[in-house]
Amino acid sequence: MSKFVLQLDWEGFEKDKYVHTVLEDNLLPDYFVKCRWFAGKARKNWRLKVTKVVRMTDAEKQFFFSIITVKYPEGDTETYMFPLSFVEKGSVELPEKAIISPATLEDKEGYLVEAVFDTSFRQAIFHNVVASKGTLQIDNDLLKFEKGKGLEDESASESVIPDIDSSNTAFVFGGKYFFKLYRKLFSETNPEVEMVQFITQNSDFKNIPRFCGSVTLERKLESDITFGLLVEVISNEKDNWSKTGDYLNEFMFAFVDGNFQVKENVFEKVALLGVRTAEMHDALFSIHGDEGFRADNFDRPYRRFIHQKVEDLLEHRYNLLTDNYLSLDEASQILAWKFMEAKDLILDFVDQILTRPIESFRTRIHGDYHLGQVLVCEEDLVIIDFEGEPESSIASRKVKHSPLKDVAGMIRSYHYAVSAKLFNSPETKELDEKVLQRATDRWYKLMRDTYLEEYLGYFGPLHPLLKNNNEINYLLQFHLLEKAVYELGYELNYRPGWVKIPLKGILDVILEIEKLKR
Repeated sequence: MSKFVLQLDWEGFEKDKYVHTVLEDNLLPDYFVKCRWFAGKARKNWRLKVTKVVRMTDAEKQFFFSIITVKYPEGDTETYMFPLSFVEKGSVELPEKAIISPATLEDKEGYLVEAVFDTSFRQAIFHNVVASKGTLQIDNDLLKFEKGKGLEDESASESVIPDIDSSNTAFVFGGKYFFKLYRKLFSETNPEVEMVQFITQNSDFKNIPRFCGSVTLERKLESDITFGLLVEVISNEKDNWSKTGDYLNEFMFAFVDGNFQVKENVFEKVALLGVRTAEMHDALFSIHGDEGFRADNFDRPYRRFIHQKVEDLLEHRYNLLTDNYLSLDEASQILAWKFMEAKDLILDFVDQILTRPIESFRTRIHGDYHLGQVLVCEEDLVIIDFEGEPESSIASRKVKHSPLKDVAGMIRSYHYAVSAKLFNSPETKELDEKVLQRATDRWYKLMRDTYLEEYLGYFGPLHPLLKNNNEINYLLQFHLLEKAVYELGYELNYRPGWVKIPLKGILDVILEIEKLKR
């Protein structure tokens, strides 16, 4: 711990250039490299700057959300949330990792600490959310706390920090409410907050962690910034990827013994997921109201946008595949060659998005939908994590798509689950690859068809979100292709032994394209 004692003055802390400089140059760099949420730990020669300090009050206590910009020598920057508070010496127990520096405040000796470890700071967030309080800042920006429909127990302010590996920081209040403090900040409202809030406040869909509150900096001259989200705690058995793995273990052991059998409860859970997915999309479907969630047509700008995106993705993957072709095993080379031979067919199929009549609607969607984003809770399922595709910009995550893009993501997740299990388990290494592929295909198609049947059955033939079977077939194959081609790049870069999985998915789409052309 530093022997230096920092003299604090909360009255003008937002503009205290001396303390800010000490933090920037002497105290925070060493502190940041120990934080799991800081993405730049392995990089060199970066500098940080306190770009804004936002005041939060609770009774007589003062706390500060500091916004820290990290600049790297390559020219890129990242923005982080780093809350600060003062804790008087001997008043509470503090973990040593919480202490930034010894400090004095109004003749009191104590410590400047990372505020998440200060129970008073966590309690202040809860109190402010309950009160839907707004705190006007010295520059006329507003720190806005909003209470949601899901917050029913206003006394649950006792909190703990759960031990989870995350790029954000979490608090649990009263065992009932989960608060996520966003560490990496973006100059727009977080899509997760928007999505969970919209579904909770505007629908009866209960199979998400309900919106209980949020913390947002409403800026006068720039876009708002989301600091945090409060949702209900979900008690769950495990996520659906793990549960599907359990089902696949039973299937695999039976198959090794010569039996192809899928238990009825597996079909029931897959069918339930189809219904819950449809209910989520129905909750997000709105003809009127907030422009950010109002359903849109497949207009020309969107068609050009999605066409360019998928065309660029294909071109990049074809080049990557060509560069790595000779390093692939023989089975993967055969699949890769078929993909490359079908290039003209695929590009023609993708081009149709520009001109094909489409009367279905586009809406906000989950955006990163797979088995790991669904929790198994007793006899039901709960959908989580509405932040969207992590590698995409915030603006891209808010683009409205066909909900079939989510459906395609889940279907690909089932394909990955069975392929990874049967081809990478020691129990099956002695089995013929063709036999394994046949079993994989059969299991996958049973799950896909069960999921799709229940999903489409929920909407029926007259729902405006999905106009007709021709549009459904085209859009589903379009997004299955997009997803599998994206996966191909990941596997070529990180797991070349797995490239067969996305390549097989691409070839399945090629077969469907050929059917659509007949």
